[in-house]
Amino acid sequence: MEVANKWQDYEILDMANGEKLERWGNITLIRPDPQIIWKEKTFPEKWKKADARYVRSSSGGGNWSYKNKLPKSWKITYNELTFNVKPMGFKHTGLFPEQAVNWDWMMNKIQNSKREIKVLNLFAYTGGATVACLKAGASVCHVDSSKGMCEWAKENVTSSGLRERPVRFLIDDVVKFVNREIRRGNKYDGIIMDPPSYGRGANGEVWKFEENIATLIELCMNVLSEKPLFFLINSYTTGISSQVLENLLRLYMPKKAKGKFSHGEIGLPMTNSKLILPCGIYGRWEE
Repeated sequence: MEVANKWQDYEILDMANGEKLERWGNITLIRPDPQIIWKEKTFPEKWKKADARYVRSSSGGGNWSYKNKLPKSWKITYNELTFNVKPMGFKHTGLFPEQAVNWDWMMNKIQNSKREIKVLNLFAYTGGATVACLKAGASVCHVDSSKGMCEWAKENVTSSGLRERPVRFLIDDVVKFVNREIRRGNKYDGIIMDPPSYGRGANGEVWKFEENIATLIELCMNVLSEKPLFFLINSYTTGISSQVLENLLRLYMPKKAKGKFSHGEIGLPMTNSKLILPCGIYGRWEE
């Protein structure tokens, strides 16, 4: 497992009973996590100081319960990247800190390539990977079906001081967008995708991971440049192994693209503990 252990502004303080106690800058939140099936709290006293807690409803969904008043949003940094976070519906904050593992990997690939790199970021959410790739010197095409997420990504780019970097933000269904890029003849050196288990496109198009992921990966091969640098698939879909993601890349990557395939889990460490929280999986191809 690759562990995101270089954070200063984020940490898991404790985890037990299906919940994690997290510090986001100077604000402490309690959020549910299905991987935490043990009952013993390591630091019981720390839980009393949480500013807010996301409480699941028995009928589905849930809501935030606030002990202290929080700002509408606040900033946290990772190395030289700055992100805006806030409590959202369905427990999220607009950032997945375990993705720092992938940000570091992509930035290293881009910086060491010593050439101009064009990146396509699909299901790009609030732009964590977009910000990382821009900072490393790449140009980025950021695609997400949600206008709100694209606006949030723009804020993150601005907060990181990267507004002048070459980036396009597209509110679109990713499959339709890739098909149009194929017709236009546009090519990319790096492709990132973080597809949901289930979702809807900009015009209500239905996405189901198991049914649609292979078709999308195959389509994306048509927008890879003659000398691609990397292809990253990230997933949080329950029941899918990281080996499956590598298998898909092996099946569809062009034979001329000589490189390395890999797969694995990403996770977050708990401070002052040897416990690691598994958070997601990846499949990668790299030059």
